[in-house]
Amino acid sequence: MIHPEVILQIVPRAPGNRDGVGDYSRQLADWLEKKYGAKTIFIAAQAHLLGRLPGDLRVLSPLRQMVDQLKTSEADAVILHYVNYGYDRWGIPLWLPPALARIRGPRRLLTIFHELYAIGSPCQSAFWLRPLQIRTARRIAQISDLGLVSSQAQGEELARLSPLTPVRIRPVFSNLGEPELTAAKIENRDPFRWVICGGSELIRRSVSSFLQAMEVIAAPYRPRELWVIGGNHQGEVARILGGLKSIKTCYRSNVSVAEASEILAGCAFGWIDYFVQPYLPLSMILKSSVFAALCAHGVISVFPRSGRVIEHEGAALPGPFFVSHSEQSLPAESERARVAQTIYSWYRLHACSAGLADLVWNALSAGPAAD
Repeated sequence: MIHPEVILQIVPRAPGNRDGVGDYSRQLADWLEKKYGAKTIFIAAQAHLLGRLPGDLRVLSPLRQMVDQLKTSEADAVILHYVNYGYDRWGIPLWLPPALARIRGPRRLLTIFHELYAIGSPCQSAFWLRPLQIRTARRIAQISDLGLVSSQAQGEELARLSPLTPVRIRPVFSNLGEPELTAAKIENRDPFRWVICGGSELIRRSVSSFLQAMEVIAAPYRPRELWVIGGNHQGEVARILGGLKSIKTCYRSNVSVAEASEILAGCAFGWIDYFVQPYLPLSMILKSSVFAALCAHGVISVFPRSGRVIEHEGAALPGPFFVSHSEQSLPAESERARVAQTIYSWYRLHACSAGLADLVWNALSAGPAAD
């Protein structure tokens, strides 16, 4: 068994820019060092002016100019964080598979597919470029020792693209903290306190649909207080929230992780209008760090539509809970605390960042890569 001492993590952009993939890779690096003593060198596709990140982590860039140098680096293993548009403006980084093969050499390569390829309508470029996007994802999977995805639907698609590549599924973890909460902390929450969080686009979409749903949410959970946290400050969102007279609203844009975690730990329900394409299976929510943040704090997620049960490795989450213009499904008042505790426990077992580090370490320690 070979244990890596130095790991290359290839990312679209260096961590530290409120970037989902960057935050994910940084948190993974921290756990790999904390639990296993493995150091990380970040390789950013986009140019990065600083040579180090806070915490003394090294950053090299840009990737395309460093391929020959990386072939002979001291690293023992490679992790690629794949988001097709992160490596090419059209989502077809045809240069990446051959460069990756050269960088990898005899090392083990784990690819974390944050996205496989884009899905768009005929009026969007993603629709016409999808065959090339699929070809690129397939080639990357074929040269990887393991492909990691966040949902069953993605796992099935990756297995179809590259049947010989081992695939593992691990839901995305929270990038807004993973607090240790007592049962009393979860139980004694104000059941009328709701939250919306995420990036700017998700917040704008979620605020709009929440206002439509708010009037039909039945007692005992009709909102009296709404927190909106995250993203850049949006004047339109602030104006809409300021005009609401029926409930108290608190808008915190550009919020720190610590403040966001504190707010989430006091909310009972979270509204999340995640899907731009309504035909996608609800289980795809497992790729959302916002959904993960709600779960990590024992907040009950509520969607604007129904769907099939969300599960991982046979362990199902309660619900799904939803409110639409014609129907709704929310837990009974007597069940709220138990449901929230179940969600919190599920996250700790199936989605926490420390568990991801264990999976990655075992994958990279499985032995030398095949020739």
